[in-house]
Amino acid sequence: MTTTVDLNERIPNNVDLAGDRRLKRALEAWQPGFLDWWHDMGPVGHHTKEVYLRTAVSVDRKGWANFAYTRMPDYRWGIFLAEPEPDRRIAFGQHRGEPVWQEVPGEYRAPLRRLIVVQGDTEPASVEQQRQLGLTCPSLYDLRNLFQVNVEEGRHLWAMVYLLHAHFGRDGREEAEGMLERRSGDPDRPRMLGAFNERTTNWLSYYMFTFLTDRDGKYQLSSMVESGFDPLARTCQFMLTEEAHHMFVGITGLSRILQRTCELMREHDSDDVRRFGAIDLPMFQRYMNFHFSVTIDLFGSELSRNAAANYSMGLKSRYRESHIDDDHRLEHDTYAVTRPAGADFARQDEPALNALNERLRDDYVAEVEDGLARLNRTIAGYDVDFTVRLPHRGFNRKIGAYAGMHISPDGTVLSAEEWQRQAVGWLPSDSDRDYLWSIMEQPVLARGQFANWIAPPARGINEQPIDFEYVRFD
Repeated sequence: MTTTVDLNERIPNNVDLAGDRRLKRALEAWQPGFLDWWHDMGPVGHHTKEVYLRTAVSVDRKGWANFAYTRMPDYRWGIFLAEPEPDRRIAFGQHRGEPVWQEVPGEYRAPLRRLIVVQGDTEPASVEQQRQLGLTCPSLYDLRNLFQVNVEEGRHLWAMVYLLHAHFGRDGREEAEGMLERRSGDPDRPRMLGAFNERTTNWLSYYMFTFLTDRDGKYQLSSMVESGFDPLARTCQFMLTEEAHHMFVGITGLSRILQRTCELMREHDSDDVRRFGAIDLPMFQRYMNFHFSVTIDLFGSELSRNAAANYSMGLKSRYRESHIDDDHRLEHDTYAVTRPAGADFARQDEPALNALNERLRDDYVAEVEDGLARLNRTIAGYDVDFTVRLPHRGFNRKIGAYAGMHISPDGTVLSAEEWQRQAVGWLPSDSDRDYLWSIMEQPVLARGQFANWIAPPARGINEQPIDFEYVRFD
């Protein structure tokens, strides 16, 4: 297999599609359906606009992308795998030390296909969730970043579809078709994971999604970067290169919202920034509560036999597996897990293999806390007495040991009645959504101008000025 990128093919790739005519024909047959899906479910109202986008042209660590204007339907979606590692060995599980697989082991076919399909299904789902946002953009800079995230999610779908077509025969082709048939939030054909059926109707939700939910994507991809199935590992490695920008959009977007809010609070010596068309801090906290709770559900139940099996089979590892100092088999290890115990919570040791979901969630939460520290430094820089916090991990959960419980953001177990009485102060309300619509209804499309509720970024994209024409409307 070559790692040279063929940019002249109908489907740009570095997997030598030209050398596998059957696979090439299959993917070219899938491509029109993808383009139809993009036209129907991609960004609304902007198919003819030229956007300053980066497009992958290499898998080198430097100079891997080219920036140029392109219409999104003409974007060069392609298939890119990271450079192969010579003599790579499986790093964990019962096959530890054996050569990695280039083909799917027959006995692991079903669980490996499931991992690929679940990951692949999230990619078009987020595009569908965000398809209306371009109509209410706060600036050309932000509009361009939204579209960059959208087209890269589309490319990540291509990455998973390639694996399905190349390694799973008819089953893979059927799964690839299914990813174009499901729709985010559709009651009859929903996306596979709950967080990807939530509506993203405003830019505060979008920045929360890219800060929190795209970060879950980082952790899921990272746990497959060391997979014993080498094509999956190399695919996820390159996807992580693109994923970094998505999380950058999230953390900087949220920081810019807080900056503008604090500027107005100080300027007017008032906490009531809604009078000035900004996003108040308690509402910011409610959106953080909601998006954090639905995102940590994506990690699954605290104890999981499926996660244990995937690890033992060498399919999905822990986060940064090769940096952990243990035997990488976990057959006799334990891991401390906190779970409900009546009106309190108890931390107890569980078999480490069964607690892999919780360990991954713990690693994720620690990184999110680092991001929150950055956001709170923005607030503290204006001498505002407010701290954005993560809610208790049992808050508003739908999956795992906390599902069905009524737990406040500070971790107090409540009755159903008390929860209903107080939830309006903890989660976004209809009035919150109505207010956000009122300040975001009109897009800001003039070069170098920004909506009143968000501060300009510190710098532009690819060394361009902030007032660069990131999207052309002529």
